[in-house]
Amino acid sequence: MLSENLRRDILKFREERDWSQFHNLRTLSTSIVLEAAELAEHTQWARDSELAAVVAERKPMIEQEVADIVILLTYLAEDLGIDVEHAVDEKLKFNAKRYPVELAKGSARKYDQL
Repeated sequence: MLSENLRRDILKFREERDWSQFHNLRTLSTSIVLEAAELAEHTQWARDSELAAVVAERKPMIEQEVADIVILLTYLAEDLGIDVEHAVDEKLKFNAKRYPVELAKGSARKYDQL
């Protein structure tokens, strides 16, 4: 997902500031939720027909929120010993069984409604 160099830079940033003392599953997951809410605020009241214009106008701010989420997820994965690539690969395999192409293609239904 991230290059090893960028991952190290993210972790070094935290280490230099001694912030890991404030990080645990609760604080990081809460921060991720809050950052995701800030991301959602950019389109909260926009109509679907306005989304492309909102993205064009606010892309730098949206990128900042995405970066915050990725940084926090990097801290969380590091602290919990989660191999993100492995976790994503396993989740894709799991979802492939839940959402077979022949049933899920073009559908927004949840797996238990297919």
